[in-house]
Amino acid sequence: MVDAARRLERTESELAGAQELAHADDAEMAAEARAEMARLAAVRDGILAELKPLLVPDDPLNDRPAIMEIRAGTGGDEAALFAADLERMYSRFAERHRWRLELISRSEGSLGGIKEVVMKVDGPGSYGALRWESGVHRVQRVPVTEAQGRIHTSAATVAVLPEAEDVDVTIDDKDLQIDVYRSSGPGGQSVNTTDSAVRITHKPSGIVVTQQDQKSQLQNKLKAMEVLRSRILDARIAEQEADRARMRRTQVGTGDRSAKIRTYNFPDNRVTDHRIGLQRHDLPRVLDGHIEPFIEALQLADVEERLGG
Repeated sequence: MVDAARRLERTESELAGAQELAHADDAEMAAEARAEMARLAAVRDGILAELKPLLVPDDPLNDRPAIMEIRAGTGGDEAALFAADLERMYSRFAERHRWRLELISRSEGSLGGIKEVVMKVDGPGSYGALRWESGVHRVQRVPVTEAQGRIHTSAATVAVLPEAEDVDVTIDDKDLQIDVYRSSGPGGQSVNTTDSAVRITHKPSGIVVTQQDQKSQLQNKLKAMEVLRSRILDARIAEQEADRARMRRTQVGTGDRSAKIRTYNFPDNRVTDHRIGLQRHDLPRVLDGHIEPFIEALQLADVEERLGG
């Protein structure tokens, strides 16, 4: 912060000097000064953009692992295919940042799509970056199942929760209802032969978590409890935000799960984030995991909103 402030002070001083020379009688010198003013103004704006996030206290949750849940929404098979596209997008984004991905549960759809996937993304700043992805993602394209070439609109929902630690959420055993049942679907020897699948209901909140992807009942219970703690923590954060928050201009933070946040338009090669009005005309690159421009712009918009409040 001090380094940025010093650079800002130097740039402002140089800019003031250039402004004086811009009024010189020598036309050539004045033109050079005006060009230098434009360059220094751009440098100043860059330093201000760098400085703003430093003025806002960092959220202690930002470095937590993120629990990411992706679910197919309206649109049938096409929505399931789009959910699979989103899973790949976030997986590629995480791989490029060298974050560790751990699959918690996955429910396959038809045609290579997915009904639901839950995964943990673990790395420095993983939740701080991915938290902006919570909401409804909409796709506009011609589905592979469409014979007439008509454009369809489908959707998938994304929820990003901070991984809860034991100190964050205390769960009383008497508040839990734990049911076990036979696993279903493709899997190993335990599928359909043992009661290894687990369903945990948190009675006070009504939150239900099911888990069947692990080999044993104990492993499924541990994974289900991990997701349950994160969902309870996320619900508490949302309540705190609602209690103290005004309507935030960017509608970010914990993320409104029902809000349409982004549209992926294939015919126009366009991705639009509706919270900040940012558009990119490089849809294949975005779906390949290059979502930094959106995340960085949303982070800056959040900082500006918090500084303005």
